[in-house]
Amino acid sequence: MELSENIKPISYLNANAAEVIEKLKTSHQPLVITQNGEAAMVVQSVADYEQTQESLALLKMLAQSQQALAEGNTVSSEEAFSRLRKRRGLA
Repeated sequence: MELSENIKPISYLNANAAEVIEKLKTSHQPLVITQNGEAAMVVQSVADYEQTQESLALLKMLAQSQQALAEGNTVSSEEAFSRLRKRRGLA
């Protein structure tokens, strides 16, 4: 992704909002908006934002799992399945 190609001033966003929305939906690339010559915000489609949030949640779960493993906070697969069966009333 060439972020430098997706940098526009806020005046461009104001003047071309509908076009920007369509481009964001189809390109799946974020748009950096500048104000007074400096980066001020990043705009992306809702679908891409949701995908980003899901990816971050998965990465957070992975990091938590790695930390639990490093700390020795684990149980065997047999114990894990036993606990699940008990919770579901299957044991």
